[in-house]
Amino acid sequence: MIPDDKVREVAERLSIVEVVSEYLPLRRAGSNYVGLCPFHGEKTPSFNVNPAREIFHCFGCGAGGNAFSFVMKIEGVTFPEAVKLLARKAGIEIEERQLTPAEKKSQDEHSQFLRINELTASYYRSLLLTGQEGEAARHYLTGRTVAADISEAYRLGFAPDRRDGLVRHLKNNGVDLECALKLGIIRKADSGWYDLFRNRLIFPIRDHRGQVIGFAGRVLDASLPKYINSPESPLYHKSSVLFGMDMALPSIRISNAIIIVEGYFDHLALFRAGFKNVVATCGTALTPTHAGLIKRHGERVYTLFDGDSAGKKATIRSMELFLEQRIPAYVITMPPGEDPDNFLSLNSPEAFKTLQDTARPIFEFFVRSLLLETPPDSVDNKVRVMDEIVPRFRKIVDSVERDLYEKEVCRLLGIPVHAFRKRMGGKSITAQDAAGSMEGSTHTVTSVQDTLLSLLLSYSEARTEMANGGLEIFFSGPHLALAQRIVDELKDEEDLQKLGHLAETVEGADLKSLFSRLMVSDSHLANIDWRTVFNQCRRSSEKKQLSSIKDIAARLALLESGSEEYMELLKQADGLRSRKSHL
Repeated sequence: MIPDDKVREVAERLSIVEVVSEYLPLRRAGSNYVGLCPFHGEKTPSFNVNPAREIFHCFGCGAGGNAFSFVMKIEGVTFPEAVKLLARKAGIEIEERQLTPAEKKSQDEHSQFLRINELTASYYRSLLLTGQEGEAARHYLTGRTVAADISEAYRLGFAPDRRDGLVRHLKNNGVDLECALKLGIIRKADSGWYDLFRNRLIFPIRDHRGQVIGFAGRVLDASLPKYINSPESPLYHKSSVLFGMDMALPSIRISNAIIIVEGYFDHLALFRAGFKNVVATCGTALTPTHAGLIKRHGERVYTLFDGDSAGKKATIRSMELFLEQRIPAYVITMPPGEDPDNFLSLNSPEAFKTLQDTARPIFEFFVRSLLLETPPDSVDNKVRVMDEIVPRFRKIVDSVERDLYEKEVCRLLGIPVHAFRKRMGGKSITAQDAAGSMEGSTHTVTSVQDTLLSLLLSYSEARTEMANGGLEIFFSGPHLALAQRIVDELKDEEDLQKLGHLAETVEGADLKSLFSRLMVSDSHLANIDWRTVFNQCRRSSEKKQLSSIKDIAARLALLESGSEEYMELLKQADGLRSRKSHL
């Protein structure tokens, strides 16, 4: 514990302007100093430092505090660590209170753990660089175009295919093997001590200060498991560590954005291509602690998980965390079958930047992915989709965002807003609620075709006009087949009795019933102006065509351009436009 008088001495010795100026340029503006805020992206300075009151405040993002607060935020350290850091700058020696025996033991053990991991990282590194056993790993890295500077930045190493190579190295350096056992890098059996990692490329896992806290080992061939990580230990807790955070922090402070990937080589590919603000999960799902870490350092996040079902599930799980933490999140979508590593091996960094710039908000990605898997083409599917969306929708805090997404969800599902709100309240919804306007439109088009069939039967002029224009313009499905048969039967004469036999040969109970009804009673068409009725039906068909094109356009927005379904829907849309142009 640092005494209060020492904290005051450090604060009095260093001015806040002096502290902040080491991280960003400041210029005088009246009684204050101003500069570009390091905690969010901006082009016009809104970051103010008041030297008289020893305080800073950003009018853009709201960050503020004293010199200690500034160092804590920009360095990602605790208050005691910030005090010690500034004390060293001021040349002040911090004499902390006497540690208890338990505290002293814990501190010594922590230092020993760090020393063991550092010895381990150096051992693996030396074998990769110069050891004969590391030749295969060097060849592997060359094949993956990993240059020496990138290898050094990651401190890549190689674990030899030996049972106790690391064990012997640690013993030679005076390490207590029981202590190393707690870190999980070596193990103990009845036959003696042995190494965890063997014949694997080694990625040291570091904390945000660059201290080695664990390791990940990758095979050099196609054997499984592809990766193994250090187990949980006093230093390494995978649920609270993001790989590469120490390398990413300088870039994150400039961009205020974080790209998160799943794999170590995905991380390496992006870093090598110049995207330094990238981190990776260490073989685990994203956790609330991870989300809190991201929020602490960045203002927005881009997820870049695999495009398979597991990757989509990981994206949805992360979405829920980001919504709860109120972190703006976006999804970068790779072309089908590609990951960042192979994409960047074939494309330029600018091509990846385009993918990032067109990344979709994560909730929109979730909704569209859900609709691709479960098309809203039935009441049952619409209800099923709503039940997936509602619990996630409730996590959206911003009222404007909620309102906009509510309208978009209802548009994509083809349901009225009141039906969605009803489901939000936990109430059951009727088929009419879920079907919305689509049910009405289906009924409308059926009624229009019924009326046109009546005109076809009763008025030869209407029959001639529809036949000349093309029956497929006015009818579809079973109605089209029936209309064609009627026209064929009445081509030479208008004797409706000739059509009596069709009542038995028409397929489908509903259509057979319709035909017999139209034949028995057509009094509702007596003494009408057939042209007026025909024009009304034509306008209704035109509206239906436009509605169908809109439905197809909504579906196209969900699909990958160039896919088989996408091209088929394009053909349908072109056909509908062609038919509409003849109406």
